[in-house]
Amino acid sequence: MAIFVYAENINGIYKKAAFEAVSYAKAIAEKNGETVTAVSVNPTDSSDLLYKYGADKVINIKDDGLKNFSAKAYAQAMNEVSDGNIIVFPHTTDASSVAPMLAIMKNFSLITNVLEIPESFAPFQVKRRAFSGKGMMHAKAEAAGVIVTVSQNAYGVKENVASGSEEVKDLAVANEDTKVISHEQSSGRLDLKEAEIVVSAGRGMKGPENWGMIEDLANTLGAATACSKPVSDIGWRPHSEHVGQTGKAISPNLYVAVGISGAIQHLAGVNSSKTIVVINNDPEAPFFKSADYGVVGDALKIIPELTEKIKALKG
Repeated sequence: MAIFVYAENINGIYKKAAFEAVSYAKAIAEKNGETVTAVSVNPTDSSDLLYKYGADKVINIKDDGLKNFSAKAYAQAMNEVSDGNIIVFPHTTDASSVAPMLAIMKNFSLITNVLEIPESFAPFQVKRRAFSGKGMMHAKAEAAGVIVTVSQNAYGVKENVASGSEEVKDLAVANEDTKVISHEQSSGRLDLKEAEIVVSAGRGMKGPENWGMIEDLANTLGAATACSKPVSDIGWRPHSEHVGQTGKAISPNLYVAVGISGAIQHLAGVNSSKTIVVINNDPEAPFFKSADYGVVGDALKIIPELTEKIKALKG
């Protein structure tokens, strides 16, 4: 039997969360001796990208009626093509609205925000976030089938190349209750959880009036901006930028931490970053112990100079 995965894309381009969901499903499949079938709606990206993370088969649903996102219609489409007892979704905004509808259609259990591969399969039991990320619990599925949503950046994207095959399904999903006429994509800031580079700062910036240099560095690097919990708590930055154990967990290729001491709660949300650069004027800051590269000095002087150097290199 196959484990099915909802491989989310945006405008046809697979999201990083889709690769993580496939990686997670592959880990389960290897324990159960099963296969992984990834399902995507109107993708333009190559299926090779999903084989890279372990998909044995990719079902590409082609349906002009699904051009604009509709949770109910997407759930109906997933219901038509998914016949396994385990279905994996990323815990993104869109996927988290599709998963519960599909769970009702199939009479499956639904466990959201899972953090690790299951502790057992009979019964299906897995660790998940709880209390808005401030706690964890072990959830058990009671139904014969289960749908899980994988907390973003909790398991990670892991290459596990498979020789996959592709099937194209032409569906015509009825979506008469609600019809999405059009949609508009918001522009501006990068999605923090999807960003490959993140520039983050803390109280070492001394005040919100100095945040412009962080945004300038981030724009130069093509990065998203983030902040520590104290900074969001005192209102320098919105809570949506808070990374850490009680904020967003991220795993970019490069994480630049400016004026952040490195409390254990902050590290819990960023320590899966591939490369960590710490800039702090306190040489005893605990964050240096977790850093790949460290710079001791005044961030208010270092950041503008660093930004200008990068701009010069980029021409």
